[in-house]
Amino acid sequence: MALRVVVVDDSGFFRRRIVEILSADIGIDVVGTAANGQEAIEVVKRLNPDVVTMDIEMPVMDGITAVRRIMAESPRPILMFSTLTTEGAKATLDALDAGAMDFLPKRFSDMAKDEDSAKILLRRRVRALGRTRTQRPVPAPHVERSPGIEAKAPPRPAPQAVALAPKSALPARSLRAVLIGTSTGGPVALQEVLKVLPKEFPLPIVLIQHMPASFTPAFAERLNGLCRIEVKEARDGDELKPGWAYLAPGGQQLVLSGGAQTRIRIEGSPPGTIYKPSVDITFSSAVGALRSQVLAVVLTGMGADGRDGARALKAQGAHVWAQDAASCVVFGMPAAVIEAGIADHVFALKEVGPALVKELC
Repeated sequence: MALRVVVVDDSGFFRRRIVEILSADIGIDVVGTAANGQEAIEVVKRLNPDVVTMDIEMPVMDGITAVRRIMAESPRPILMFSTLTTEGAKATLDALDAGAMDFLPKRFSDMAKDEDSAKILLRRRVRALGRTRTQRPVPAPHVERSPGIEAKAPPRPAPQAVALAPKSALPARSLRAVLIGTSTGGPVALQEVLKVLPKEFPLPIVLIQHMPASFTPAFAERLNGLCRIEVKEARDGDELKPGWAYLAPGGQQLVLSGGAQTRIRIEGSPPGTIYKPSVDITFSSAVGALRSQVLAVVLTGMGADGRDGARALKAQGAHVWAQDAASCVVFGMPAAVIEAGIADHVFALKEVGPALVKELC
């Protein structure tokens, strides 16, 4: 059965373009459109689509308000279209807080190097969201909650959360850093994990979230306002300090360098690199800088970024955690780690933060 999609945008030209792109996939059926948020709510109720694509700025009712209403009344996966500006970043983060699952740049030139690649990416992201149906309630403004996702047609059985091992299983005293990699669903997941950590968290944390360059400053600022630990966008030359989290800047690569004091290097991407930043690149750099003295955590995300880097860390004796299928927006990155036999423990999202506190504090 084809995936049923509703496209929402106040621009008739953009609506037609998205409909044309999605309809070119025989597995996607665009069943309706809407020109503003109020129409979107009514169309979604009437047509019950599997996925909604949503613009942010619209007359009558904006996209963020529409997302909040849809998630409260008839929840389902929503993909936001955003401008790559500071204002667009903040609005997109608000939409994700309201319940949207993913976002893409509204300009295709910002999405991929060529239009054909951008079209493929859009169809791929919509199909990935179509394999999930959300059950989470809409969060109240400024209150962060974790997503709970039920797979419509999961490609593999959801692993059960593994009971936390005895405290001695994780050599907390010898660890020097926690590395967390994530993608689709990551902004909300990172908020869920980091907000429970105490101000005196004993280790530095490095965050690798697939996100455009214009979004990471706003996201780091938001996390810093929500968390007791200090959160900043990483800069070249930063020294890793306990109680601080460093967010990899979008469009670049975060590499760790060793020595008596571990430092961050911000570099360009090797030719052919898909993800900027890449979890694999950061994890792999930690092999030389930190060896076994790291805990690597892979959260919700599409694809397999992080698997190879986690495998290299595991070979050095490092510990690896992964998020379970039931609490992922997209069970791609964690699934790749679990299926490769790399994960020491598998946790529901709500368990990750408390497990960090229990094991490391």
